[in-house]
Amino acid sequence: MRPGASFDVLVVGSGAAGLAAAVSATRSGARVGLATKTTLQACNSAKAQGGIQASFGQDDSPEIHAEDVMRSSHDTADPRLVEVLTSEAPSAIHWLEELGVQFTRSNGGYRLARCGGATRQRLLQVGDRTGHAITKALRESCQAGGVAELSHHTLRALAPSDGGWLASFETRDGPVDVETATVVLAAGGRCFAEAETRGELSTNHPNATGEVTRVALDAGAEARDLDALQYHPNGGAWPATMQGYSIPETTRAYGAVLRNADGEEFTDSLGARDAVSTAIVAEVEKGKGVLTPDGRPAVWLDTTRIAPEDAEISLPYMLRRFRGAGIDPLSEPIYTYPVLHYQNGGLVIDEHGETTLGGLFACGEIAGGTHGRNRMMGNSLLECAVFGRRAGAAAAVQAGA
Repeated sequence: MRPGASFDVLVVGSGAAGLAAAVSATRSGARVGLATKTTLQACNSAKAQGGIQASFGQDDSPEIHAEDVMRSSHDTADPRLVEVLTSEAPSAIHWLEELGVQFTRSNGGYRLARCGGATRQRLLQVGDRTGHAITKALRESCQAGGVAELSHHTLRALAPSDGGWLASFETRDGPVDVETATVVLAAGGRCFAEAETRGELSTNHPNATGEVTRVALDAGAEARDLDALQYHPNGGAWPATMQGYSIPETTRAYGAVLRNADGEEFTDSLGARDAVSTAIVAEVEKGKGVLTPDGRPAVWLDTTRIAPEDAEISLPYMLRRFRGAGIDPLSEPIYTYPVLHYQNGGLVIDEHGETTLGGLFACGEIAGGTHGRNRMMGNSLLECAVFGRRAGAAAAVQAGA
């Protein structure tokens, strides 16, 4: 085993949470290393399309946002973490704007949509490439701030050391040990690997295999709700090039509804994710679904109800994808069926992102509690920004930066 570099803060994972943590720790004066299993660009966050929630509407507030989160979680979320998430949402948006993210605007303010499970319009978007825009801005800030990039570093073990933590990696050049005062784990969930095991489709990047969670558990960290995996209600079911694609839930925010084989609406299309997914599966099991040309179960997502101007502004990528496959969603309904999407549970954290092990922090999908057992759309990117910032800053302070 050869020694690698040493850092004040070592961040593991290059999605929005890890990038936010690295930016925050760097701005707090820490020497930061950012380790990723393959490349900095390879992550789930960049695939996130729908948007990010924050209470900017005149009829909205962080308290109402928090009530929506708790209700959608069936009161299983940690109220302390939910309060942090919703109260710091507006400032997290301004922080992202400072880094270069340009959210879609209209009529002199943000273009806000109502998402599933929400009682107010509070979903901000960058067209339907919100995750791409956020990760790009964060990545550029990391690179400008001098964060050390440790690409092709797969974490194999964590152990306490005199200086904090010893992280053992597998690299292209063999095993490497990295000394660090504190660690921020932000390596996402396991839904790609889980989908392969189940023989199902997943929206996830192939890197989402969950081994970093296992490393943390082996080191003694506590977890919660690890069995609570979430299905995206609107997975692409046809054509074949769209299978596993997460049709943006903003389609339903802008008027699309779910219909069965008889053309009937069978559920509240703006319900919480678990409720909508369950309703789709139940409708198919009742014999009211449709079959895709290759024989997969599905129902119709009637996207013809979306106003063309809304689609062009807020759903341009989806339109290009489907039109490139020979289908115009504004002229005909599209096939959809739930697809494995998100790990709701994860490592137990406090308000600063610290796990049950001192000096070991976690943020983003690898952490549990913020969403309980059922996440609202638009809160994953928000969690990455809010708790990424908090974890990075707290890890830097604890490292003595």
